Amino acid sequence: MRAAAIFGLRSSSRDLKPFHNISQVNWAIGLPVAPHEADIILIFGGDGTVHRHLAGLVALGLPVLIVPVGSGNDFARALNLRSIRDSLAAFKRFASDAANVWTVDLGVVAPSYSSPEISRYFCCVAGCGLDAEVARRANQLPRWLRSHGGYALALAAALTKFAASRTEILLPKSGRSHEFATHRSNVTALIACANSPSYGGGMRIAPRATMDDGMLDVCFVGDLGKLKLFCLFPSVYVGRHLTITGVEYFQAERLRIETEQPVDIYADGEYVCQTPVEIAIAPRALRVVVP
Repeated sequence: MRAAAIFGLRSSSRDLKPFHNISQVNWAIGLPVAPHEADIILIFGGDGTVHRHLAGLVALGLPVLIVPVGSGNDFARALNLRSIRDSLAAFKRFASDAANVWTVDLGVVAPSYSSPEISRYFCCVAGCGLDAEVARRANQLPRWLRSHGGYALALAAALTKFAASRTEILLPKSGRSHEFATHRSNVTALIACANSPSYGGGMRIAPRATMDDGMLDVCFVGDLGKLKLFCLFPSVYVGRHLTITGVEYFQAERLRIETEQPVDIYADGEYVCQTPVEIAIAPRALRVVVP
């Protein structure tokens, strides 16, 4: 079997040691140039590392195994890969019969009115508003702190300077995929478009999301005021925020987000672009190895 390994910023070839005990594996480092160069790709890192390689992974079409050693591992968690031991067990099974492969959806973010070539895939959640500001601040923290509640720590600082903005969410008109109609237009604190249930190190912003249904799960939070927003976030960790007044939850294949002033869009904890944007689902875009 031929396997390729991709390492995140804080991982290295040393992390391959547990996987070397499996016989008859020829290893290569880096993203393969062509599909025939590997049978499986291992990614050692978190959501950000996966995010940065998604375009290449989709183009290759090879099975991908995530080894969760990053500061945020929500995509791996959604695949029931919660530790290196889980990934090692999945790798051994794949080496035996290659039967544990699941084809999942990905999200796509594209600045509106631009060419599709500059679109970006995401695996977990893309959005704007308060969570984008928290992600920006969390990225400035030391890695070990991001891995241990950094998102929650960044929330308090983000709230002090955050100002909700008027936002318009547009959905495609029935039977007219290129024409949009306004779904909601008001002052908005947060919009999260989710492919997987969680982001930010375990915050279950979209508890009903599944990664093979061909739909985005969209969570909208209105301008609730800073105190109520601060109190809202603990409920997000257990997915109980959907019953709170001011929170709307729905599904869509694609949507457009427009704002009075450009605001940042983050996906998988990484900066992507500014509004206006179109966010869509890419059905069955990535093959992943699961336990």
